[in-house]
Amino acid sequence: MRRRDFITLVSSVATWPLAARAQRSAMPVIGFLHSGSAGPSSTNLAQFRRGLSETGFVEGNTVIIDYRWAEDRFDRLPALATELVGRNVSLIGVGGGDIAALAAKSATTTIPIVFAIGADPVQQGIVASLNRPGGNITGATFLAVEIRPKMVELIRELIPQGKKIAVVGNPNRPGFEELVKDVVKPAEAAGLDVLVLKAGNEREIESVFSSLKQARIDGLLVLSDPVYTNRRDQVSRLLTSYKIPAIFGSRESVIAGGLMSYGASIEDAYRQAGVYAGRILKGEKPADLPVIQPTKFELVINLKTAKALGLTVPHSLLSRADELID
Repeated sequence: MRRRDFITLVSSVATWPLAARAQRSAMPVIGFLHSGSAGPSSTNLAQFRRGLSETGFVEGNTVIIDYRWAEDRFDRLPALATELVGRNVSLIGVGGGDIAALAAKSATTTIPIVFAIGADPVQQGIVASLNRPGGNITGATFLAVEIRPKMVELIRELIPQGKKIAVVGNPNRPGFEELVKDVVKPAEAAGLDVLVLKAGNEREIESVFSSLKQARIDGLLVLSDPVYTNRRDQVSRLLTSYKIPAIFGSRESVIAGGLMSYGASIEDAYRQAGVYAGRILKGEKPADLPVIQPTKFELVINLKTAKALGLTVPHSLLSRADELID
């Protein structure tokens, strides 16, 4: 090989890593903020990536995603959001509840934010309106607040002779008392006694659920929260062990062994948030993208869990179920 050719070859090889790094740095970077942890959130995160891919963005290929997980410590969210802003990411994706969305909103007024949450984003002060969110933030919601009276109706239909139910929620969540009222008011109107329980971490879940047997309740309503979603295997195991029929707001909890759920698809909300993220990366503005609302609510029943509880599910529920899990 001639010396000139050799020098050219060496120079080309030396620039390959630099070119690769330059290509990588040219990719848009999405900061992903979540109040929970990576493992239990993997299914929803996969749907967020799916939505991105529908608009031409594939992680590691045409987009980089930088993750921040609060591990159920909500007090960490503001600092994690600030970290992502400091990285000057192209966009912030948010999951794990309205508290994460509020942390991202407080951290920046310029970087676009796309959320997937179960709260009413207008009521929580996240957006100005659903049709015209305004500012730098939009997303998809599964509006859990609107389904709680229906959940009370369903648990009452499941146990028609029941007189006392419990509702359990995370007291560390902003607006917890209002969420409880959404259950207590229709339950008391239906003639049920309601026991309010609070559990905000793994230890409290164990303690509170073990007390349910002594409380002699007929059924339980679990308020949707990342703490319970992230620990759905633990929650389902405890409820089956204590033979307590419960209704959840998410299908994921029933897949994990819970008895029954009623609500919109959380997975689809994450997918649609991913689509919005891709559209914004291509130049659209968050303020011009209305908040996506669910159009269908699904009733899911786990027949295997019903059998383990020694419970006969009424035909009226079975016939209306969108999905029966054997």
